[in-house]
Amino acid sequence: MTGQAALIGAGLTLAYDGRTVVHGAGVELRAGRVVALIGPNGSGKSTLLRSLARLHAPRAGSVTLDGTDALALRPRDFARRVTLLTQSRPTPGGVRVRDVVAYGRHPYRTRFGAGDPDGPALADRAMRLTGVERMAERAVDELSGGELQRVWLATCLAQDTGVVLLDEPTTFLDLRYQIETLDIVRDLADEHGVAVGVVLHDLDQAAAVADELVLLDRGVVRATGKPSAVLTAELLTEVYGLRIDVHIDEGGHVRTRPVGRHNTI
Repeated sequence: MTGQAALIGAGLTLAYDGRTVVHGAGVELRAGRVVALIGPNGSGKSTLLRSLARLHAPRAGSVTLDGTDALALRPRDFARRVTLLTQSRPTPGGVRVRDVVAYGRHPYRTRFGAGDPDGPALADRAMRLTGVERMAERAVDELSGGELQRVWLATCLAQDTGVVLLDEPTTFLDLRYQIETLDIVRDLADEHGVAVGVVLHDLDQAAAVADELVLLDRGVVRATGKPSAVLTAELLTEVYGLRIDVHIDEGGHVRTRPVGRHNTI
């Protein structure tokens, strides 16, 4: 992977149809670190991530990539440095897994599909990392939701960028592949120096995988910092609107426990 990148959003105000949904938010993604965006549904996590990927133009604020205005870069140049795994993607009919993963090499190819000698090896590596190499010849429209999610993750990894943005990458995955995906996220940062931004709903998973958390609430960044500093019972209870207990286990990991009407302590 190509590391040593920094993608920074500053003072970002984002809107849909004239309605502001993110208010002056900032997030910094730096080489070798994982930043997780957390918060309730509708808090602006995915919108903020999309703005970093240049898919949602800000009403105010800036996005810079290694100090350069990201919006000023040519699409191909940006795609060679930043990749995004989105929540919603069309499923191509009758296309093999191998070919879908190879789509990730598109920014490196010439107009006629040539000029990417490293592409096949990088696509194969991405399939190995995500555990989809055994289904390489299968059509993607025959896969389960979890299998397809791993194929799209492989497509992003094949792009081989210094910044990786992941919007709920564990969606549809069973427990094994959730953990393996989070391991890949950590490996990207620790072994390859990649800057990773990831949206997660599971607070314990976010605490386990991320160096830094960004907690959003109704489009406002309520807290940024280490998991132990952001995941406090008082703040989470206020933001999520129900009691959430927090403790540190014997291994030093932050653990959260939502308390509903039928599981009170």
